[in-house]
Amino acid sequence: MASVPPRMRGTKARIKPVKKHGPDISMDETWAKLARNIIEIQNHNAANLSYEENHRYAYNMVLYKSGDKLYKGSTQLIADNLEKLAKEYIFPAFPAGVTNDPVQKSQEGEMLLKALKKVWDDHTSSLSKLRDVLKYMDRVYTKTAKVPEIWDAGLGLFIQHIIRPPIQGHVISAILTLIQIERDGYTINRSSVKGCVDVYLQLMDPDHEQDSLYRRDIEPAVLRESESFYEKEGEKLLESCDAPEYLRRVEARFQEEESRTHHILSTLTSLPLQRILEQHLVSAHLKTVITMPNSGLDAMIDSDRIDDLARLYRLFTRVSAGLPCLRKSLRETVIRRGKEINDASTGLGGDGGDSQEDEAAESSAKGKGKAKARPPNAASQTLALALKWVQDVLDLKDKFDRIWARAFQGDRDLESGLNEAFETFINLNEKSPEFISLFIDDNLKKGLKGKSDTEVDIVLDKTITVFRFVTDKDVFERYYKGHLAKRLLLGRSVSDDAERGMLAKLKVECGYQFTQKLEGMFHDMKISAETMQAYRDHVSKNAVEQDIEISVTVMTSTFWPMSHSAASCTFPMQLIKASKSFELFYLSRHSGRRLTWQPSLGNADVRVTFKSRKHDLNVSTFALVVLLLFEDILDDQFLTYEEIKSATAIPEVELKRQLQSLACAKYKILKKHPPGRDVHDSDSFSFNSDFSASLQKIKISTIASRVENTEERKETKDRIDEERRHQTEACIVRIMKDRKHMTHNDLVNEVTRQLASRFQPNPMAIKKRIEGLIEREYLERCDDRKSYNYLA
Repeated sequence: MASVPPRMRGTKARIKPVKKHGPDISMDETWAKLARNIIEIQNHNAANLSYEENHRYAYNMVLYKSGDKLYKGSTQLIADNLEKLAKEYIFPAFPAGVTNDPVQKSQEGEMLLKALKKVWDDHTSSLSKLRDVLKYMDRVYTKTAKVPEIWDAGLGLFIQHIIRPPIQGHVISAILTLIQIERDGYTINRSSVKGCVDVYLQLMDPDHEQDSLYRRDIEPAVLRESESFYEKEGEKLLESCDAPEYLRRVEARFQEEESRTHHILSTLTSLPLQRILEQHLVSAHLKTVITMPNSGLDAMIDSDRIDDLARLYRLFTRVSAGLPCLRKSLRETVIRRGKEINDASTGLGGDGGDSQEDEAAESSAKGKGKAKARPPNAASQTLALALKWVQDVLDLKDKFDRIWARAFQGDRDLESGLNEAFETFINLNEKSPEFISLFIDDNLKKGLKGKSDTEVDIVLDKTITVFRFVTDKDVFERYYKGHLAKRLLLGRSVSDDAERGMLAKLKVECGYQFTQKLEGMFHDMKISAETMQAYRDHVSKNAVEQDIEISVTVMTSTFWPMSHSAASCTFPMQLIKASKSFELFYLSRHSGRRLTWQPSLGNADVRVTFKSRKHDLNVSTFALVVLLLFEDILDDQFLTYEEIKSATAIPEVELKRQLQSLACAKYKILKKHPPGRDVHDSDSFSFNSDFSASLQKIKISTIASRVENTEERKETKDRIDEERRHQTEACIVRIMKDRKHMTHNDLVNEVTRQLASRFQPNPMAIKKRIEGLIEREYLERCDDRKSYNYLA
């Protein structure tokens, strides 16, 4: 037995395994297997493969430092597959480009876009499975190697191998062609375009990672083509369409493009595309469309085309210059229409003459009392024109209010423009305050047929709207006071409630100061009624003998628009006795007052006996005085004009008016010699005992509200100017008393502001009033010559 060497004694022998430096199999073999399987995945045979096995191959390659080989090999396989797919599907689908037929071009474009979408779907499907297999590589290798993950690398390869010339140019061209075909009115397969656009939206621009390829390639091309198309389209539509049709086509284009961006392109393109349409279809042709002859704004307003006007408003408000253009055009059309109404109101070219209104009942007079039918006189025609002016303005306001509310969506800017226009043309008519007052007077009179209280109130409300536009409200006040006075004194108001309701409306518009005197007139009427009741009680209690029953209205001189000096008139004894009786009673109750009789404002009921029958006549006080002259003379006796004038002392103009109403009007109570329609100094008059009429009660010559003649208008203007001077001075003193010191410009501005509610003062007139106050030492001019001090 062999001996054991000493160093081996007592120890157990160990054999160490050889250290391994790699996997059992080579990485080349692993990659070869995995590459085959990747190709199978790309060929849609993944169902026959083991996911676990392929994942292990990729895992091992990364684990054993072959990640670079795996990554580069995988990306190369993807690139090769994309090239294969491009040759198989995309290149054969390129349009032939030899046809102009829209349907064929549409089909060719759809084929190419569908081919691109098919390649994309194929690519992303295999790339998604490949991402699952190479998940470990994405998690480990790509981070250390600082390369994109396989999905991102695959998208990059798609851009590199598919979204490239010539494919890229053909795809963009196909998209533009299909959009153009649809714009031309043909139907296309939208889904093919949308599918391709979605591909571009998912691919990011390698140079600008915030933007998609859609923003880089498709959107600029679409916007370029759209700009070119709509520039020509605007011109073409203008040549072939009227304004409403143009607006309809343009709005349809807006709706089509909105739909197109949502269903074909991207909502990202919506805004820039809308801007192109606004620029070339709206902004470029604003003035042309709105002023188009026979179909523009004026024609649409004339025809009440609310829908077209609403469309015009919607389109014009899309652009910054649209609303100012519409406002300006509306203002011009309102002023033009208003001027036409103004011109129509001066149709006769004359002023109201001196006339009275024949309000007798509508029955023909008989016998010698019957007058021939004659055309209306100038005054009644002018009155009709005045009333028509207000009604036309109200109708115009109603029309534009309706358009403003229904077509222009109650736009405040347009409302302001319309109000300015109405104010402009209403104040161009210097008679507008008088006309408005006459219109209100006409609506507040008794005996209106066919109008209920509610309807009258609605009309008056509208009239107040027109009244707001009048700058010379003090002129209106003067006329309104005169018309109100006649309604109250002649008992012709439709109702006390209606009058007070109108007064309340005016107070809301102009303040308490404006209606103070008008309310004083109502107060006088109320006090007069109480006074007359007390007078009648006094007469019956003291058994005072009375031949004539009188009714007296006592008017405070400062409230009523009457002259302080009454028109002269010599009363007959019967009237003197009755008036003295009332005077004594009234002055016994009120000390320190003075009564001045105003016969021009009175009227009387008198029973007259003719041959055939008796008639009750309602006549003015002046006419009564004239008639009483014929009481004591025989029927065949005459009184000359000069005798009547001497006996009554009635002013000549008034006397001729009264004689005309008694002897030349419809009911001839007196006979004029020689017969005629005008009264001359050489005429003579006799009582017409043969007069006959079918009615018992006849109203003769009630003073009518009428348009002033030239002389009366001048007198009214002088009075208003005088009142304005006083008001301006009072306003200056009131302001300076409060401020003590002001510059000239500040004072003028403040006076203008405070007086604006009554009238628009002229700066030169204010300056004159200031000079006058300096002369009277209410103010003093400072050393700088630009400011004033108040002198206590």
